[in-house]
Parts: sequence; structure tokens; C-alpha cells
Amino acid sequence: MQVFGLNTQALFQVTAGMNKPTYDILIIGSGPAGATVGRFAAAAGLSVLLVDKKQELGAPIQCSGAVSRHALEHVGIPLDSEFILEAIYGFAIYDQSGASTKIDYRKLKADEYGEGKGRKPLGYVVDRRRFDRFLMTQAERAGVETWLKTEGLGYEPTADGRCDVHLRRFNEEITVSCKVLVGADGLMSQVGKWAGLQTHIKITELAGCLQFIVDKVKTEGLLEIVTGHEWAPGGYAWVFPKGHGYAEIGLGVIPTLTDKPARWHLDKFIKDSFFKERFKNSRILEIQGGGVPLSAPLKTQYADNMILVGDAARHVNPVTGGGIHTALAGGKIAADFLIRHLSGTEQEDCSANRLKGYQDAWLEALGNKMWKLYHTKTKVFQHSDVATRDRELYATMSDYFDPDSEYKKI
Repeated sequence: MQVFGLNTQALFQVTAGMNKPTYDILIIGSGPAGATVGRFAAAAGLSVLLVDKKQELGAPIQCSGAVSRHALEHVGIPLDSEFILEAIYGFAIYDQSGASTKIDYRKLKADEYGEGKGRKPLGYVVDRRRFDRFLMTQAERAGVETWLKTEGLGYEPTADGRCDVHLRRFNEEITVSCKVLVGADGLMSQVGKWAGLQTHIKITELAGCLQFIVDKVKTEGLLEIVTGHEWAPGGYAWVFPKGHGYAEIGLGVIPTLTDKPARWHLDKFIKDSFFKERFKNSRILEIQGGGVPLSAPLKTQYADNMILVGDAARHVNPVTGGGIHTALAGGKIAADFLIRHLSGTEQEDCSANRLKGYQDAWLEALGNKMWKLYHTKTKVFQHSDVATRDRELYATMSDYFDPDSEYKKI
């Protein structure tokens, strides 16, 4: 018998003759996408197991934490001070010399956005550790069972239309039966690889990102984005409010467009950019970093008894690298599809052909626009002339954040 992602006979010897835990849905990965799928599915009466190999939710932090208010409200997440660090009211997009486009909703729609009574923020910067813990709590209260320090080893569709998922929990190997396995295990998903899906990312589309959490840098409730090859080849730099008087200063670079590491570029941006006076008294309190995909979504996000969500399916904005809002929205789309499918007359058919409906629903709601934005970004970086590329990236970013942008949801 072939077991995808697993090459050991010992597992079958350990689990032979034992009663397998059985669920409707098993989710690997406890981030925003996985927790959202689990919460909605469990609230609808499906049995859900959510596992993660980590022991600390939200760690390590590889994310600026910016998310729109609409994205939270759309999936029923209360606007709670438990995880909110700072309110955001708009954007400032700069070219490499400091010319800017500012989109401040406190000025554009002063009666709706602001800090006074009856007004509201456009979005928030959240504490990812607390945010992920909050989402997990919501999922558990909806009925999701959770196992941390649990590693996925492989899966195999079974003759009864279900699948067996092989796990290692606290060094004990366990086999769990489910109807659908949801891969929410992040960038270059191992779950997807078990089914032969092409989850790898080309190095030309993987930004190396680094950010400092700093003190003594003034912010004004805007997400500030700085474009230009001079500061961040292939990506952009940012200055985001962090709450409590702190700020995030960071950038992402594409390795094939520079022979210097992200740290070198970040140091240069802080010391030499048009923000240097603003940064001169800054004090670094924390350093965070990781890889962020600026790539197209996966062309195939499903297999027999399996779907992928969030970063695992590359549901990440290909221009900004933002992924929290798309993970939340994609998680709800996946849950809505699974609730309908597993509650319907064809619930025993979880073949790839049937689960394709999830990707179709995602494409209609978000994916087609994401693909269009990816093609726009690709055209920008096809220019060999750096000055032309810089102008077009600045224009693309400015258009993307415009109040009338067609890409609001991604």
C-alpha cells in the first residue's frame, strides 16, 4: 500500500489493531487560515481536529501584523484589545527619493474614519502571538479539538472514501481517520507535497524579509511603504505603527536582484534614506525575519481527500506580501464549501474531482483578482531598466491602495 509522504513500515505495526480517532476534518496548521476553517466547520456541527507541530502559537513571527478591519469583521472576529496593538487609518506610499502619495481616510472620509465617537479605523496592526492564540480560542470554543507538538508524517486515501493521516504526537505515532485533510501548514506546504502538488516557490518570487521593532520613531496611524531598487531590490521597505510608542521598520528583497542580505539593505535604509533624521534616535528592541512569497497562487489546491488554504496554497498578495486577510477570507471559503459538501448527499465522495469546487469558489471570490495582480507585478519586473521598474512599482503600489482599487479584498 502506498502512503504519501511516509516511508516506514513501523507506523503500521504501531497502529495495527488499534482504534483510530475519527473526524470529519483534520487540519494541519493552526494559523489564521487553519483556525478559521476549524471554527466555522465545528460551529456547523462537523467534527474537527486541528494539529500543529509548534508548541507556541504565532511563533516565530514573520509578519508585520497589518490587517483590515473589514477582513476581521467578515469572518466574525471581535475587535478585541487582547490582540490589537494599533489602529490604522490609511497609507503613505513613497518613491525612493521621498515623493509620496498619501491616502488618509481621516481626511478622505472624516465623518466615518477617525478616533472620535462614531468613527472607526481602517485596520489594525495586531500582535501575532496573541492574535493566533485568540483565533485558536475561538476555534476551541466552537468545538475544535486541538493538538500542539504534533507533526504530520503522511496521508493515504482509503477504500471507504476517507483518508488516514499519520501523525507524531509527543514522539508517539498515531493514525487518524478523516474525510478531508486541510493543509494549512504554511509556505511550501509539506501536506501538499504528500499528494504530489507543486508547492515549491521559485527563488525569484521569495522575498527575504527582516524587520526591527524599534522605540523612538514617531508614527501617525498610517502604513508607510517605500518603493525603489535603491532601498529594497525586488520588494519594498516599510514603517508601521506597532502600538505603545513602538514602530516596525523593515523591508523585503528578492535575492536574485541583489548580492547583499536583507540586513545590509535595512541598515542602509535606516542610515541613508530620506527617513534618516526620523530614525536617528531609534533603538532596536526586537528583530524578526523570514521568507515571504510574492508569487502566484497554486494552480492546483486540492487532491483526493485534501485541500490547501492560506500560505500553503499561496493565498498571499503577490505585490504586498500581505497574507492575514487572505488567509482569513480563504479559510471561510474553505469552511463554507466543506460544510455544504460534507452535509450534502455526496458527502462520501471526497475525490479531487469533487473537492475542486473549493478552488472554483475561491477563484471566483478572490483568486481571479489575485492572479490579475500577479500578472501586473510580473510586467513591472520584466523591465530591465531599473528606473522604469521603480516608476512602475511606485505607480502600481499607489493604485493598489487607492480607495477605488479593484483589489480591495486582496
